[in-house]
Amino acid sequence: MPPDPRDKLEITGSAPGEQDQGGALRGRPFLSVLFACCNVYARIYRRADGRAYDGRCPRCGVRVRFAIGQGGTDARQFVVH
Repeated sequence: MPPDPRDKLEITGSAPGEQDQGGALRGRPFLSVLFACCNVYARIYRRADGRAYDGRCPRCGVRVRFAIGQGGTDARQFVVH
């Protein structure tokens, strides 16, 4: 059976922190978070004011906040217990 062309995903947009040709950031920055409570991944997007990443577990609703500031980490993936 030949492959179905509908089985291919075309992902558009940009990864967090990518820059366009002018050097400006594009895309919406996010963190990849594994919520251990429900064993589910979710993207946590940066707030519009740029001070934190706020989100919640998509199954049980537990809330998380990752503050942005000096002395932090450049990690993009986290596990929340």
